[in-house]
Amino acid sequence: MIIDFRLRPPVGGFLNTLMYSAGERRDGFTRTVGFEPSAAAQRQSMDLLLDEMDAAGVDRGVVVGRLAGVLGSVSNEDVRGIVAGRPERFIGAASIDPADRRKACQTISRAVEEGFRLINIEPGSYPVPMYADDRRLYPIYGHCEDIGVPVIMMVGGTAGPDLSYSDPIRTDRVLADFPGLNVVVAHGGWPWVNEILHLGFRRPNLWLSPDMYFSRMPGWEAYVKAADGFLSDRMLYASSFPFCPVQGYKEWFEQLPIREENLKKVMGGNARRLLGI
Repeated sequence: MIIDFRLRPPVGGFLNTLMYSAGERRDGFTRTVGFEPSAAAQRQSMDLLLDEMDAAGVDRGVVVGRLAGVLGSVSNEDVRGIVAGRPERFIGAASIDPADRRKACQTISRAVEEGFRLINIEPGSYPVPMYADDRRLYPIYGHCEDIGVPVIMMVGGTAGPDLSYSDPIRTDRVLADFPGLNVVVAHGGWPWVNEILHLGFRRPNLWLSPDMYFSRMPGWEAYVKAADGFLSDRMLYASSFPFCPVQGYKEWFEQLPIREENLKKVMGGNARRLLGI
């Protein structure tokens, strides 16, 4: 089973986010990292996405909801509908509003009861940006740790108003303060590649998903070495569709110098273990 750990389908609230409403900007990034844009993304077609997943042999995708400012938001209701429509293909990650910690914790508990497998936290992208180690987030991290649900934390790429919002030192503090919380670092902590790999070596509760920044961006070779080395049990494969095409990314990824036994773990085995599938 191949699991794409960050996949945003062209349907529902996703169509109102910047990744679909600003198609020229998105396609420019796609070409920058060496791919041609997906027809499913350009034509905003769910049927074409499913065809592309089939052609690539990608069995399931993690659909990530979000509460964000300029990037656009996708409600848990939208994610729930996508997963309910194709439960054999999609896995849901719920979002929260950190402004009200009690409500956020209630949302998390309800989401887990409804079948969501992860909680997405994007500190720097909230309408009022936060850093990863903002103390307002700590009760939320603690609740996720207590009930055993993993967190996806976006602290790489365009993770906030400026580069400080992806500061790996702040991520390290969260990992240290909540050692029982499994944290998936989305966008691979890029551009802090060596620093985030050091955290992966230092903190056994860090899981790394470089997704679109895995592909030919500065430092990407270090991700590859880690995937075939010390981080082979905690590296997660993700296309970050629609920024990278599902099929083109998968075909490229399979050609990387990663041994077959590690490639199987990165492209599905690790995700199944993390999510209890």
